[in-house]
Amino acid sequence: MRRLTVAYPRLALPTLLGDLVEVQDLTFRLLEHGRVKPLQARDLYLLASITSGMLAKASHDLGNPSAAMMQARTAFVCADNADHHAMRAWVRSLQSLISYWTGRPAEAADYATLGLGAAGNVRGTTSVWLACLSARAHALLGDGEATRAAIQQAEEARAAAEPDDLGAFGGIMTFPVPRQLYYVAEATVHLGEDPALGESQSEAAVAAYHSATEDEWAFGDEAGAQTDLALARIARGEIEGATEAVQPVLDLPVEQRNSGITSSAQRVHAALHVDGRRTGGVAADLREEIEAFTATPTSVLVR
Repeated sequence: MRRLTVAYPRLALPTLLGDLVEVQDLTFRLLEHGRVKPLQARDLYLLASITSGMLAKASHDLGNPSAAMMQARTAFVCADNADHHAMRAWVRSLQSLISYWTGRPAEAADYATLGLGAAGNVRGTTSVWLACLSARAHALLGDGEATRAAIQQAEEARAAAEPDDLGAFGGIMTFPVPRQLYYVAEATVHLGEDPALGESQSEAAVAAYHSATEDEWAFGDEAGAQTDLALARIARGEIEGATEAVQPVLDLPVEQRNSGITSSAQRVHAALHVDGRRTGGVAADLREEIEAFTATPTSVLVR
């Protein structure tokens, strides 16, 4: 399980999916066997929640939000059976993320609120994730006050964060500082009140991923930070700079073109249409490259 949680942010999904399914199947078979002690059952339910949550994330990454939500609900039931507050909050975070990328920011904000309520006295980094999710959702809703309040809440949660048993699994079960910088930048870019601030925050997020430790690095979130930088530069009329920012994303192999990354690239494509002056030259070339990139997502490899 620790190998998979650590590997998920770093490796392409097709290399992990079979092992995830196998571990989930084994965990549920042990629970169904019925000859486990109560404490062992609680541990198994936690592991079942983690694997179900990771498979929910996998379904999301493959562009199947309905399956993702169904698996997330299974993960929440297992977290409830384990009576694990941090895991309940983590699953709510995942549900918020799925809603956000499915174009339902109000629902994403609601799930983040539910997660913060479930977190209680949890001091792990999941509380930082929830606040950042709330910031992104409210930014899409155009609520600047709520966005800034959530960003401040994330900073306070980071300052109060302490290691916990969930964070000990590492990887996808944690919310490192570079990811926080990426979410804050994305919220600022989507809010659109200060393009210069959005650009500087996106640059900081990209730089954080360039210097991240192995434990902090995630190819999907780095790609998100790069597309946010492209969006910020488009807002400032810097099309060449946007092309430079997004090019590393467009160079990703098919196995890493998950739903979040292709959706981020499509946002750049849409932004290039906003200003009628961006219909030719560099902008047209960039749109064509994005169209070619998004035409072949990761999901084609696992059908």
